Amino acid sequence: MLGLVHVVDDDASFRTAIERRLKNAGYDVATYPSAQNLLDRLPRENQSGCILLDVRIPGLSGPELQGRLGELGSTLPIVFLTGYPDVPTTVRTIKAGAEDFLTKPVSSEELLRAIERAMTHHEVARGLKDKLDIIRAHIAELTPREREVFELVIRGKTNKQVANALGATERTIKAHRHRVMEKMQVPSLAELVSLAERVGVLDKTSSTRQTT
Repeated sequence: MLGLVHVVDDDASFRTAIERRLKNAGYDVATYPSAQNLLDRLPRENQSGCILLDVRIPGLSGPELQGRLGELGSTLPIVFLTGYPDVPTTVRTIKAGAEDFLTKPVSSEELLRAIERAMTHHEVARGLKDKLDIIRAHIAELTPREREVFELVIRGKTNKQVANALGATERTIKAHRHRVMEKMQVPSLAELVSLAERVGVLDKTSSTRQTT
């Protein structure tokens, strides 16, 4: 299968028609009659997916669900569908990260193009999230002393400066630094700094130093 499309719409006949159309195109489909129904069965992100979301649905609206999913850390791209397009809603949802905004009735060609783009973007987002999770896991494996060395080294401190800051010998710091590089699985200081930047550790370290 090409991926899983989550269809959120209060119109049962529309859900049935869209489900048939998407399954014929090779997608898995899950349908929900309301935004709350999707939140109650929060989609897992272990495969490529996206959300096809009606703007006007009873209870929690489409844009409100978009906000709630963002708060929950969902990376599923959202393709909005509406029978009553208006510019402010379109602009607001796109600024909030919506993948696309389609007007009903939507042609199969236009719908499938939007779904395909959303799936591609989700695959990229999932890959990035997996990489960041691996980096965070490596950082979590550092001992308290190794973490101190790590945070000083990525800020450009030399072994001598780190040794002075931590009250240790340069030889000891070199050993800690070597283990940090091994655990982080990087061959150079430049790559170590790059990883720290990608997960926000360098920013946090800098702000902490500035406020102390």
